[in-house]
Amino acid sequence: FQLSAFNFRLMTLTPEQKTIGRRNFLKALVGTPALAALGTTVALKGPLAGGPVKAAMIGTGDEGRLLLGQCRKEFIDLRALCDINPKRLERAVDGLAKNGWPKPRLYENWKDVLTKEDVEAILIATPLWTHSDITVGCLDAGKHVLCEKMMAWDVPSAQRMLAASTRNRRVLEIGYQRFYNPMYQAAYLNIIAPGVLGDVYFARLVWHRNGSWRRNEEAPPSPFDPKPWGYPDWEHLLNWRMYRRYSGGLMAELGSHQVAVANWFFHSQPASVYASGGIYRYKDGREVNDHVYATFNYPEGRTATFTSIQSNKFDHYSEQYLGTKGTLILQGETEAFLFNEEEAKATTIEVTKQSSNPVMDASESRSADAAGRTIDGARGEKMDRVAAYGLEIAGFCSAVRTGAPLRCGPERALKSATACILANESASQKSVLPLPS
Repeated sequence: FQLSAFNFRLMTLTPEQKTIGRRNFLKALVGTPALAALGTTVALKGPLAGGPVKAAMIGTGDEGRLLLGQCRKEFIDLRALCDINPKRLERAVDGLAKNGWPKPRLYENWKDVLTKEDVEAILIATPLWTHSDITVGCLDAGKHVLCEKMMAWDVPSAQRMLAASTRNRRVLEIGYQRFYNPMYQAAYLNIIAPGVLGDVYFARLVWHRNGSWRRNEEAPPSPFDPKPWGYPDWEHLLNWRMYRRYSGGLMAELGSHQVAVANWFFHSQPASVYASGGIYRYKDGREVNDHVYATFNYPEGRTATFTSIQSNKFDHYSEQYLGTKGTLILQGETEAFLFNEEEAKATTIEVTKQSSNPVMDASESRSADAAGRTIDGARGEKMDRVAAYGLEIAGFCSAVRTGAPLRCGPERALKSATACILANESASQKSVLPLPS
């Protein structure tokens, strides 16, 4: 067939183009352990020397329950759950029971967990504005911490977290699961690090959706009251992501994932950022922008742009690295395409039969706990989209038990948080802001 120039601006790859992109990605992995890891659900090996890490979780909302669903008994011993919302605690307990876990002890106040439970580690999945206080409190109590992203609401709070980890000699990991995703690891080790793409001057980071981001849920029955926990009413607790006092909006909740990877792949961090955006579509009382556009300028002439919109989902979400020799597209955390520059020219390319090597094939949209599917349906092999969360938890527990290095770590997470926090400030001030070196 005649292959015209690829349109990398929009994710409109034809099935034939996807086949070529998958095939090229696999060729770059031939003979490496990463190839096998992509084919099946990643095996989590255990138990660890010293036994599972005794742990509690603070925050059992959607992200918390996703993490709970990826906990493995070989690595972690879940002894307690904490949440100010009794309905979410109940759902979390039900989920654990379905996976064969004994019922954990339940708490409303996270400080009670530290004084009443014999645990070594804490998993934190609470709203962004609470990350620093809870994390520092847990580290100062001698606990290791795995805290969900973004690191903190502001830069000084993130720096407090890093300082507390160092001061107390405790492990602190931040929940950027892409660092534990075999596809991202394979892309870095076999494509980015060896320079397969040539000189990469531009990365395009996209996270587009068509929806309000607003949640609708009935409040727990009386006497539940969110005021003692810093929320004036149920709306502010339920939709905390919409309010600046609790959230960094799209830049923090979505963009920080992709900026963290850009820092990793560029072996650097932004020197400056310019961002714009606004509340263009949803005039519903929210305080964070529903459209965000940011340009991050890196040393050595490199640039990454991030766009997140809530008015169109055609592009969905992807990361694209465009080099002098090729283009790498990481789409939806489950699918990778590699294109040589010569293939972007109009030429005749024979599409070979799909190989038997399974590669993840993402649907346009997938719920957080759904499995990915491979291009080889006959073999029936699948790779779970959220396997990276399980690897993240296993890696955290390994770091606690053996001192194994973290794949992200608080230093990297601080750089990503700083870039995203200053991007929000840039949008507010309508000016270019330098980032600390």
